[in-house]
Amino acid sequence: MKEKRRRYLHNTSIEDALNLFFQKSWQEAAGETVEVTAAVGRVTAQAVFAKISSPHYHAAAMDGVAVRSQDTVGAAETAPKRLRLNEQAFPVDTGNALPAGCDAVIMAEDITEFAEEVEITASVAPWQHVRPIGEDIVATEMLLPAGHRLRGVDAGALLAGGITQVEVRKQPKVTVIPTGNELVTPGTPPGPGQIIEYNSTVFSALVSEWGGEPLRHDIVRDNFDQLLEAVANAAPNSDVVLINAGSSAGRRDYTADVVAQLGEVLVHGVAVRPGKPVILGVVEKTPVIGVPGYPVSAVVALEIFLKPLLYRLQGLAEPARPTLRSVFSRQVTSPLSAEEWVRVKVGRVGERYVATPLSRGSGVITSLVRADGIVRIPQQKEGLVAGEEVDVELLRAPDHIDRTVVCIGSHDLTLDILGDLLSRTYPGHTLSSAHVGSTGGIMALRRKEAHLAGVHLLHEETGQYNIPFLKQFLPDVPVTLVTLVEREQGLMVQAGNPKGIADIEDLTRPDVSFVNRQRGAGTRLLLDARLKEKGISAEAISGYDREEYTHLSVAAAVAAGSADTGLGVAAAAKSLGLDFIPLAKERYDLAIPQASLQDENVIKLLEVARSTEFKQTVDGLDGYHTDKTGEIAYQGE
Repeated sequence: MKEKRRRYLHNTSIEDALNLFFQKSWQEAAGETVEVTAAVGRVTAQAVFAKISSPHYHAAAMDGVAVRSQDTVGAAETAPKRLRLNEQAFPVDTGNALPAGCDAVIMAEDITEFAEEVEITASVAPWQHVRPIGEDIVATEMLLPAGHRLRGVDAGALLAGGITQVEVRKQPKVTVIPTGNELVTPGTPPGPGQIIEYNSTVFSALVSEWGGEPLRHDIVRDNFDQLLEAVANAAPNSDVVLINAGSSAGRRDYTADVVAQLGEVLVHGVAVRPGKPVILGVVEKTPVIGVPGYPVSAVVALEIFLKPLLYRLQGLAEPARPTLRSVFSRQVTSPLSAEEWVRVKVGRVGERYVATPLSRGSGVITSLVRADGIVRIPQQKEGLVAGEEVDVELLRAPDHIDRTVVCIGSHDLTLDILGDLLSRTYPGHTLSSAHVGSTGGIMALRRKEAHLAGVHLLHEETGQYNIPFLKQFLPDVPVTLVTLVEREQGLMVQAGNPKGIADIEDLTRPDVSFVNRQRGAGTRLLLDARLKEKGISAEAISGYDREEYTHLSVAAAVAAGSADTGLGVAAAAKSLGLDFIPLAKERYDLAIPQASLQDENVIKLLEVARSTEFKQTVDGLDGYHTDKTGEIAYQGE
């Protein structure tokens, strides 16, 4: 088939796309009979009724003696009564059937035993300490309705009611077809231009989570006929066909054409970001969903279209996620043409919850790993402003959010170590770090959006780190500086230093390209200070305006060859096999407002930061020093 670039057929709103998709009478999954012992997690296809009662006999509820209640009338401490064993009082253990004629049990603690008699000091009422027939389950009563997802306790009730097999809905079979010439299977070292195929693993897990049965297809290359064959074979044997990649407007994006040739395309292009290049169609009465290759785009599309479809096929209502009213931490703009799903970290700071946006890139799967929730920006809304209240759809439990320390500010590798150690030392507690630079961190403290900020700002005039900036930007907020680490900053260069870069002056060479940190980052301020010392103009550096948000991102750019050098820490250089040219030793502090120092979560974090284990782990990294770790460098009044 001739390659040509395609345009989206639609920019359909989410609501209209759902209506078009669900206009089709997708058939609910048929029923099948399975053993109750293997049915947990499945959905009942019809109501289930008990075959027997439970208990199906009058049972002793206590250890003691079974009696006729009328034989105990008149017994009292002042007038004890004796009953003949095996004639008026019959020894029983919990669960034993009551002897004929008995209607009560006296607890073992309330009797005195003799050779052939027992003495009682109180009477008992009829059916006291007895589980009568059907106390739990009465034969023929309904145990479970149709459309109920079975839990362990449900299976127990069915077995108690004499049910050993139950009719459940078949799990919807979802064939997942990954496509692309660039894909290699996991475990295969990827070459230039190749990508490890992991989306089908993510999608299969979501299918299972939503009650379906995933069927993973082999990778299909970017070939129209091969994809046509794969979809044609999958449709009659699946309840849903899910095609990954090939849904956009590229020259080798064949999904829409394949669906159109085999069946009908209902929608191509939905007004959502990320996730716009969605294809909704039908082949041989089987719903077909085509999603983008970028993982975040694909997951958003599956949340919107596949999730409700799988629940509907099982005869279930789609469960709503819990929401949490939060304050959005910084301004973001959003296109008017689409609803945007923003991944956020959430933490409780003081009496309010704060949502901090993560990377918005549609290919950044780690943003889904780190996310605590989703904030939806409606279509026709230009974005969100800092301080605006939003509803966060939670991906984690609310109590997890309450045990999160929010750190906004400069990036450092040791924050990851600190967060990992916090979670291992105090299970359920986490450190949430957002990398916006030191200045951005101080501004977050000013807006009361974080418990603490990572800062390493060099003040040119005084040569001091951090303190002058706290006095300038937080004059009325008492802040304590706790030193986390001292670290070496320098130029990261490719292994062997092929360009022979030795110092800041080399950045002005025409054959040297540079990658910088974002405005407000302490590393950028350090660079600017060094440039000022040397009398070097920023305009003289090729790449000065190219920005990355972390040391590792800078290191990755150098390792990939898209830049010859960048400023960062030694550990980041070593982690990606780069050489390192040290330029400065600096102090990386945690700026903590006085109110946060009283927070139980922050107290735990500082305890871990001062631990021997943290220091030993950091000392194992290149270019870090822990001699002053945990010390108070400054205490504001």
